Amino acid sequence: MRVASYRLSGRDSYGIVRDDGILDLGSRLADAPDLKEAIAAGLLSEGLFASEPSDVALSDVSLRIPIRTPEKIWCIGVNYADRNAEYKDGSQLPKYPSLFCRTPSSFVGHDEPLERPKVSTQLDYEGEIVLVIGKAGRHIPRERAMDHVFGYTLCNEGSVRDWLHHGKFNVTQGKNFDRSGSIGPWIVTRAEAGDDRPFELTTRVNGEVRQHESTDRLMFPFDYLIAYLSTFATLKPGDLIVTGTPTGAGARFDPPRWLKPGDTVEIEVPRIGLLSNGVADEA
Repeated sequence: MRVASYRLSGRDSYGIVRDDGILDLGSRLADAPDLKEAIAAGLLSEGLFASEPSDVALSDVSLRIPIRTPEKIWCIGVNYADRNAEYKDGSQLPKYPSLFCRTPSSFVGHDEPLERPKVSTQLDYEGEIVLVIGKAGRHIPRERAMDHVFGYTLCNEGSVRDWLHHGKFNVTQGKNFDRSGSIGPWIVTRAEAGDDRPFELTTRVNGEVRQHESTDRLMFPFDYLIAYLSTFATLKPGDLIVTGTPTGAGARFDPPRWLKPGDTVEIEVPRIGLLSNGVADEA
């Protein structure tokens, strides 16, 4: 099952994405005002309302960030072995994940433009897979970690590179410019995506492949990340774990290849979908 948050004629709702359109759940699940609440209440079973027709064409809606108000957005840095080598600092592979947080306002949905801020030209792309938590937990063992995952979505974890080290110890500023990244287009449930095979992730800029990698090369796999994060924080339904980007971001070219207005960035993972965004200057 694929589920999405969307806007139609000025009204926000959510629903099941089908080949012929969207079945609106906002009008059918009165006790769940948004997708996060529906996930938390366990209302989204496979085959839900299967006999009912779709309500609206996908082309008629604007897709929003699937979880519009997540309590936590955890982002994992340098999670592919080759990414560590990209830094050319001679460091050993990390013992624990690098971690930072982002705010919902730093993301737009599918087909909305990423925003290059007034204060920088160094807007960069980072294609990533996102885990969407479906069941709360603390001190979750690895062998049960994936039971806490509702599904998967995609992220362009856009970064403003020259703002990543304004402070001595953090990257928070450069990771949280308004509308600098994107999440979407929808969430694919675990049952729909399947858990027995690695995911293949590809990032394209204006049709040119910039990143291509498989999740079987993650240094810290999905189940490890869930167990690690839940050691110090309770994971809750709707929390997002952005699991890391492969090699090939614009900053790693010589000279760097920053995003500019008019560019189009596509993040694609078979079995999940395709997230596409243009680029525009801040108004």
